[in-house]
Amino acid sequence: MKRDLYFSKPLINAAGSLGFAPDIHNGLSLDSFGAFVTNPISLRPRLPTTQPALIQFPGGFLLHTGLPNPGFSSVLKKYSAKWDRANLPIIVHLMADRTEETQRMVRELENTENVMAVQLGFAPLLSDDIILLNLEMCVGEIPLIFALPPEQILSLGPKLIPHGAHALSIASPRGALYDKDGKVITGRLYGQSLFPHALDIVRSAAMIGLPIIGSGGVWTEKDAADMLSAGAMAVETDAQLWVPKEALSYHRPQTTDGRR
Repeated sequence: MKRDLYFSKPLINAAGSLGFAPDIHNGLSLDSFGAFVTNPISLRPRLPTTQPALIQFPGGFLLHTGLPNPGFSSVLKKYSAKWDRANLPIIVHLMADRTEETQRMVRELENTENVMAVQLGFAPLLSDDIILLNLEMCVGEIPLIFALPPEQILSLGPKLIPHGAHALSIASPRGALYDKDGKVITGRLYGQSLFPHALDIVRSAAMIGLPIIGSGGVWTEKDAADMLSAGAMAVETDAQLWVPKEALSYHRPQTTDGRR
């Protein structure tokens, strides 16, 4: 039976910010969250990059990790029971660069308890055709969220939603900076300086009827409220979770379903 995408509370964490399962021992309150998003997972294990980097710039930082993870089977073996026992529904983030492998993982997750949705993330510069093929091969019982770079939300989103995608989310934008040794490092960008651009994308997407999860520079309760006011169905926060002792505590009186 095909499931709908529904958030009882409008806040969620972004992929890569809090690990593979909720952890009550990390001192972070998720009481105001409506779902937990896992770290990115690939079919095969991935090692960390040989040269991890974190480079600050005004208003944020660039992070390069290589997206290490133990691989899909190992993650399921270690964390599926924790997902089932979690107080929050789980959104599993999959690296969706190879369509047949993605389909295999999605089908297995359809039978995994307390998994409310799958979020698909993509390598830089992956073609629209591959992303659309992922939708064609993976659409089924479990809701699919497509995490797209900011520049693809408005161009590709209108092709995904009518054919079975439940929602879009804004992937962290990429950039490049020189490190202290004069070497160019590429990676994902985080920080409050991203918020104005992200809010504009959410507003534009909502105006053309795209169900979108807002993310990018969400740092305060007002940021989350502004995303929701602009038309977001939910809001992801990422680097803000690494700084304070508690997460955002924004509450909206009414609940939001996945087809706003």
